[in-house]
Amino acid sequence: MTQTPGAASVIDVAGDVRAGEELNVGAVDAWIKQQRPELIGLPKITQYSGGASNWTYRVQYAPSSSGATDFILRRPPAGTKAKSAHDMGREFRVQSALKPVYPVVPNMVGLCSDESVLGCEFYVMERVEGIIPRKNMPRGLQLDAAATRRLCTNVLDKLIELHRVDVKAAGLESLGKGSGYCQRQIEGWGDRFEAARTWNVPSYRYVRAWLKERTPQDVSNCVIHNDWRFDNVVLAADDPTRVIGVLDWEMATLGDPLMDLGNSLAYWVQADDNKLMQATRRQPTHLPGMLKRQEVIEYYLDRSGLGKQVSAADFAFYEVYGLFRLAGIAQQIYYRYHHKQTRNPAFKNFWIMVNYFDWRCKAIIKQAKR
Repeated sequence: MTQTPGAASVIDVAGDVRAGEELNVGAVDAWIKQQRPELIGLPKITQYSGGASNWTYRVQYAPSSSGATDFILRRPPAGTKAKSAHDMGREFRVQSALKPVYPVVPNMVGLCSDESVLGCEFYVMERVEGIIPRKNMPRGLQLDAAATRRLCTNVLDKLIELHRVDVKAAGLESLGKGSGYCQRQIEGWGDRFEAARTWNVPSYRYVRAWLKERTPQDVSNCVIHNDWRFDNVVLAADDPTRVIGVLDWEMATLGDPLMDLGNSLAYWVQADDNKLMQATRRQPTHLPGMLKRQEVIEYYLDRSGLGKQVSAADFAFYEVYGLFRLAGIAQQIYYRYHHKQTRNPAFKNFWIMVNYFDWRCKAIIKQAKR
């Protein structure tokens, strides 16, 4: 394992605040100091570019020996109407409840429900300083194959650890709707895809029918993250294989853990995938030492103990579900571009990926029938 220019250069940092997304520094400062009165001076505010949903800022005070001075502020985008899609209070409460039983959750500072402060609800937490592995590892950080494998299995182990959290002990019984999660997801994503469909994407009728006919009973009802990717974990600067933080709990709920893994596999692009699949890659799962998708399934089933209930050969349902859900997410975004509700050129070719995911779902189904 080598790390060339030094730890500081690979730590994840924020950049300039985007035009039109500025925060009222005085209002932020006054509110945070109500929670942490020991802070001194005005903070420096920068913004993270990652993520397509909530806006995320770094609020940094001068270093002090009296406690944390480096924070993260999360708020919904401007003009948000549907609070359920950007529920800051829910995200704050989920993390607050999980923290005592799942220590890699950041420390929460407070939730502001008074919209007169910033014009919206927001929350603040302490920043977890470390490395975030995005599409590629940070420049200057090189892991050999053995270290990369350790990183991979450590990330999977943290997912398994989350799925073992005692829901009742954490006080999270109201986080989800209970049993029937698999069925609700298949029906819900079918409806959402149909509502967002445009003329240039397939109907997914065959895929949806296949999923509906084979929807299993939930294997269990546990806390699931619902967006488990490498770019939502924070790694230690002194050991980039060790997970010290897990971020972005916006979609966390109670559900089937294998559905959570299926969602993750939809983003898992390996080195031998074709060019279209490579074009979707947003995490470093292509590196030498990373497990391949089938190895991920086998590792998870073995370490979680769920291999006694579900075999790796039976996992096709969850893998196809994850891809169909990702197709639905991409299509919802493309629908907005297609109808000129957004002009972001990054969304222009999402319809191509929706077509590709349909082909890939059918390829997995065909393989499963053999």
